[in-house]
Amino acid sequence: MPEKLDQYVLDSYAIFALLQKEEGEALVAGMLARARRNEIALHMSLINWGEVFYTVRREQGEEAATGLLADLARLPFSLRDVSRQRVLAAGRIKANHPVSYADAFCIALAQELDAQIVTGDPEFKKVMSFVPIRWLRPV
Repeated sequence: MPEKLDQYVLDSYAIFALLQKEEGEALVAGMLARARRNEIALHMSLINWGEVFYTVRREQGEEAATGLLADLARLPFSLRDVSRQRVLAAGRIKANHPVSYADAFCIALAQELDAQIVTGDPEFKKVMSFVPIRWLRPV
């Protein structure tokens, strides 16, 4: 039986670190290279993908945002749809912890997949007790 790959969930922060060449860019690029070689599995919640879209659209316009989505589609991560079960899990997380709704979806997906979250967002410090974090920068 093949060994189970380590699972990681990309927060929108990880994508922005890569795109904007910020701290953590090399780590994200390395993880993408490892995912291309099927050494690890990368995932992203559809909600966090939408977060990337609306941020770029607000700052750079529709054409840049839709172009970015095409670029992201070529990266080796699975885009995970939203299920009723995950909506309820994210709702419970949001109700009990001071995190954004989008971050609650990232956390719920990581819990579902038994995965580490890849982020540099200090908001995730609030949930370190129950979900593992792969930090892109010191927080």
